[in-house]
Amino acid sequence: MEESFEMVKLAAASGCTDLVATPHASSRFAFDEARVTEAFHELSTLSCGLITLHRGCDCHLNFHNLQDALAHPAKYSINNNRYLLVELPDLLSVTAVREQLQALLNARTVPIITHPERNFSLHANTDQIKMWVADGCLVQVTGQSFSGRFGSAAKDAVEALMDCDLVHFVASDAHDCLNRPPSLSEAYEYVRARWGDARARALFIDNPAAVINDAPVVHSPRPKRMLKFFSFGAK
Repeated sequence: MEESFEMVKLAAASGCTDLVATPHASSRFAFDEARVTEAFHELSTLSCGLITLHRGCDCHLNFHNLQDALAHPAKYSINNNRYLLVELPDLLSVTAVREQLQALLNARTVPIITHPERNFSLHANTDQIKMWVADGCLVQVTGQSFSGRFGSAAKDAVEALMDCDLVHFVASDAHDCLNRPPSLSEAYEYVRARWGDARARALFIDNPAAVINDAPVVHSPRPKRMLKFFSFGAK
């Protein structure tokens, strides 16, 4: 809890006003709803006045989670609403994944596919992501992917997704205070400098606000041009 509160303070200091807590639900990390609820309320109390916390889950797409999410959608979704963060398996069957995502869409749950730029199975072909977005899914990338934190392949992939207008959110995907901190200021400046102010506002402010308020997400505006050279500035 102490480390979680330090992360909240770092997020607030970097300019974040709202933070969605997303504990994993996977074969490695079991999703204990009672413990998650207890921890969320405790951290919310500590964070009062610094930042507004929202509850969510990074739900790994497997058979058990899919069936449970279909039966109890509010258990995993952000603020118990229509939006669900979905992490795809490292080794995936395109046909099976599309069927699973479609099952969620048919149940009026909107899957937000998390960090596809870090999934090596998707690096060779963005057409699959285009297909899922056309079906109604949304895409969230990790801010540190722009800086090369996850390697050059992830950096190239996230820029390709941006160029194809396939990104709806940029998130910190924070895990700690040092290596993966909850700061988005550097990523914001990167996106703003290369793809423009309107695109940055959509991905970092407007679209996330729509999700936490259970409102429709307005698709991000396409850039009119790309700048070959860019620089960072203070936010």
